[in-house]
Amino acid sequence: MELIEASDALDALSHPGRLGVFRLLVRRGPEGVRPSEMAAALSLKPNTLSVYLSALQQVGLVRSRRDGRAVIYAAEMGRMGDLLSYLVADCCRGRPDLCLPDPGPAAEPRVRNVLFLCTGNSARSIFAEQLLTDLGEGRFVARSAGRMPTGRVNPHTLEVLAGHGHGVEGLRSKPVSAVQTPDAADMDFVFTVCDAAANEECAPWPGLPLSAHWGVPDPAQVQGDEAETSRAFAETYRQMRDRIERFVALPLQSLDRLALQARLDEIGRPAP
Repeated sequence: MELIEASDALDALSHPGRLGVFRLLVRRGPEGVRPSEMAAALSLKPNTLSVYLSALQQVGLVRSRRDGRAVIYAAEMGRMGDLLSYLVADCCRGRPDLCLPDPGPAAEPRVRNVLFLCTGNSARSIFAEQLLTDLGEGRFVARSAGRMPTGRVNPHTLEVLAGHGHGVEGLRSKPVSAVQTPDAADMDFVFTVCDAAANEECAPWPGLPLSAHWGVPDPAQVQGDEAETSRAFAETYRQMRDRIERFVALPLQSLDRLALQARLDEIGRPAP
């Protein structure tokens, strides 16, 4: 990246509205977002959002693709990486003792703290919390929370978990503040499992955990009879179990952050 390109990219990000759009797209990762969802999450008029997206596309920070009749926008993280590299390319004249801290010896395997976030914290994030607790075999401490918790775990969630042999005692619906107490452990991973939670602007988590969006449709929103509702919860459990199984199988000790982030994003992509 050259000086003019970097200047243009920084100029595009200098506007609060455009920066807000870009940050939302970064939070959603390679999956991308529809314009209608962005407009709702950021309280923007469609024509205003269109202007912001156009400006970001012109400098290569945003890309778009067709998904049927819809257009999906995503952050162009390669371009953002080029910009960051340009900004720090001459950092401390390349002195590794000043720019790059000594990583020290390889870390021993340890228990990782994982948080699952959704809206109501009554189904999807509860499934993920209990699945990781059981399938992780002591290698993870799993927690879940909701941005607008319902205050109770959906009875169908408990029924499905119990039916698959999981314990359900102690599971509860709780707000994000319940896992942000002063004595709370830093998170190693934070996963959003619903679009609303992924779109929400929030402060960075202490410890800069890796994050990814593993969106799953909310089974509690299914309209139908008891049989249809039960099928929806069973399908949600199946999808979440597939993702948790793939997560616990990752060789966490041997992957660097970039490689691990790519694997986490891959897990979150919908199956063909």
